[in-house]
Amino acid sequence: MSEPTGESISDRVLQHPFFAGVDPTLVHAMASKAEVRTYGVGEMLVREGRTAEEFFLVLDGKVALEVGAADRESITVETIGRGEILGWSWLVPPYRWRFDARAIKPTEVIAINAAAARYALAAHPAIGYQFLLKFLPVIAERLENTRVQLLDIHGH
Repeated sequence: MSEPTGESISDRVLQHPFFAGVDPTLVHAMASKAEVRTYGVGEMLVREGRTAEEFFLVLDGKVALEVGAADRESITVETIGRGEILGWSWLVPPYRWRFDARAIKPTEVIAINAAAARYALAAHPAIGYQFLLKFLPVIAERLENTRVQLLDIHGH
């Protein structure tokens, strides 16, 4: 979980495609408690129902977003990879994950602390609003992909 020599986590966040055009003031505030993590194949990044204490910028690898049901196997609703963002549950009280996320390839992410991110958004409302506008399409896409998968399962 070490950083590349000479490159801060803030620099790596600024280079992530999701953060293109985001004010560096917000990035530096959000990255204050961020850390680089790696996950092996099959390792869980998050579990449905648990507290969403962070969100993730995928640097490398692949992650399956899954929804579970007591009477059947988990359903993969989306697979995300390099350059994408994982997690929006940290934005919506009660801040609980609404899916599972499992590494399906060796994966490297930057985990951004949710409390630090919410604080940064509140402290910088104008640029925070612009950030949230970037996040809305991610939320909409995840919900649409879930809907499509559920329709496929039920034969519609």
